[in-house]
Amino acid sequence: MGLEKYTSKQQQILKPAERIFPFISRFDMLTPALQDKVEEWTATEDTCSFKVKGFKVALRIVEREENRHIKIAADEENGVPVDFSFWIQMQPVDTADTRIRMVLHAELNTMMKMMIGSKIQGGLDKAVEGLAMAFNQIP
Repeated sequence: MGLEKYTSKQQQILKPAERIFPFISRFDMLTPALQDKVEEWTATEDTCSFKVKGFKVALRIVEREENRHIKIAADEENGVPVDFSFWIQMQPVDTADTRIRMVLHAELNTMMKMMIGSKIQGGLDKAVEGLAMAFNQIP
């Protein structure tokens, strides 16, 4: 088993970090956007759980640095057979320009890395792209 690191492409959000951080630093703020997209979504400020392809995913926020990053880890109730954590990183560039990316750390054996490594990378890129698109559509 080795700790693998995957980094999404950086995306631009045309909003100040102060407008983005309150939404991405609380799972319960994501409920309107996610409850119809995944099965069995439940969320509190610090934890969430949902089902994807029959697997229960349970997450918790373990660290917040205002307007900079949120670190999220797999919770003890996680049903996914991979130990992982990820960061949502924000870099304020200007008053209406924040760059955002996701970094995932996962404990993967060689076989898992070969089977799902590219899917993880693609999923991270799509997730950060979707996040940026959603924030850029908000007036």
